[in-house]
Parts: sequence; structure tokens; C-alpha cells
Amino acid sequence: MMKLLYPLINVLQALFLAVWGAFWITLSGVLMVLSLNGNVPLMMARRLWAPMHWRIGGSRMFVEPLPPLDWSKPYIFLMNHQSAMDIPCAFAALPVNIRFVAKHALKYVPFLGWYMAMTGMIFINRSNHREAVKSLQQAGERIRSGKSILAFPEGTRSRDGLIHPFKKGPFVLAIEAQVPIVPVAIEGSFQNLPRGGIGLRKHAIRVKVGMPIETKGLTPADRDALLRQVRDAIIQLNTEIGGPGGVQQAIAERGFEGSSEQKSSSSS
Repeated sequence: MMKLLYPLINVLQALFLAVWGAFWITLSGVLMVLSLNGNVPLMMARRLWAPMHWRIGGSRMFVEPLPPLDWSKPYIFLMNHQSAMDIPCAFAALPVNIRFVAKHALKYVPFLGWYMAMTGMIFINRSNHREAVKSLQQAGERIRSGKSILAFPEGTRSRDGLIHPFKKGPFVLAIEAQVPIVPVAIEGSFQNLPRGGIGLRKHAIRVKVGMPIETKGLTPADRDALLRQVRDAIIQLNTEIGGPGGVQQAIAERGFEGSSEQKSSSSS
């Protein structure tokens, strides 16, 4: 009987989250105008909007003890990407207001795109190299003004839960801005809401934040080595919280600043 009800439950969950998101985005926009504080919608996202996404499916999110960072400083947080659930999880897990680097198409999604634009999210047009470079320069300006950003260096959600090759764009940005990279790993969101799925599944989600990796003094020649160092750190964090690790290939063949590195087999 319950199996027959699952599709209906999933539809109701999706409808609730859509209405909840529209209500919350509208409310946070009004409060931002009244308070003249652009951080208000981000604080509301962390404390109110984000947790509802896993709670409505009966799941819980566990965050490992955070490292002793100076959270008042700007960082570039880089996280593996398992699911659409990763965005609310990142909002709730990190104790700072973050701006996301997101694909350009999201800018035109009703409510969501409006919210992202008014809170200073960075949109990347991955089909246009010149526009992508401009977007990364914009992200650098955000960081130098004291704001932290989060990006998913895989560029898209994993289809199998493994960590896939990283694109070079975030590392170009980190070296240009001379700001530390903080590796973040998530595990369980793939089982909670896999790519292509609409129904939430009850499954624990775990997040672990690593120690910062310094970029001060690095040059563009260090880009690929930095990418591998950060990716290895995220894979290590992922396995420590029960994840499967990643494929062997480190650098993406396509996308912004892609590589011709040959594909390899999986490893943990």
C-alpha cells in the first residue's frame, strides 16, 4: 500500500517545497528592502529555508565538528556535487553567508533566479568562454570585498555518487584572488535525491569541512597541482564520512579551462 502512495507523497513534497521556496524568497526580499541589508536573505536561507528540504522527507543532516577557522575572513569553499540537495545542505552546514557560483540558466528560473540575483550569486555561462571569464572576475571582486563563495568544481551533479573530474575555473579564481580554498565533502545527498529524481528518500546526509589550503604566492603555473591537492582532500573527507571517493581522472576534459587528460577507471 505504501509503495502505491510514494508517487503521491513525492508530488506533495515537491509542491510543498516549491510553495515554501516562493514564500520564503518573497519574504526575504521584502525584509532585505526594509532592512537595507543584503545578508538578511542569506541568514534566513541558512536557518529557515534550507533545513526544510531534508526534514520534509524524514531525513537528518549531520555536520562533523568544524575546523578552527577564522570565519570572519573570506574563503572559496569547494564541494563535491551529488544532488540538488547540496545547495540547502551547504547553506545550513557552513556558519557563514555564502554566495554560490551557479550555471547561467538558473538566472531565469522564477523566484529562484530573482533570489540569486538579488543576493549577489555569480552566474557562469559555461557555453561562452569569454563570459565565463568575466563571471570569474566578478567572483574575484566579491571575494576581495570580504564575501565567501562556494562552487562545485565538478560543474554538475554526479550520476553515480562518485567524485568526478574537476574543472579548472575555480582554481584560476582562487589563485587570482589569493584566497584560501576550504574543501567540503558531502555524502548521502545522492541517495536522498539522486540526479533526475523528484522524490525525496529518507537517508542521512553527512557533511565534513576540511582545513584551508593556502593559495598565497601561487601563480597560474600552479593551477593543476592545486586542483589535484584540493580534489584529493575532498575525496579523503568524503571517504571519512562513508562516501565512495572518486574516479581516478582529476581534470575535466571539457568546460571552462578544460584538459585533454585521458579518462581513467574509478578508485576510492
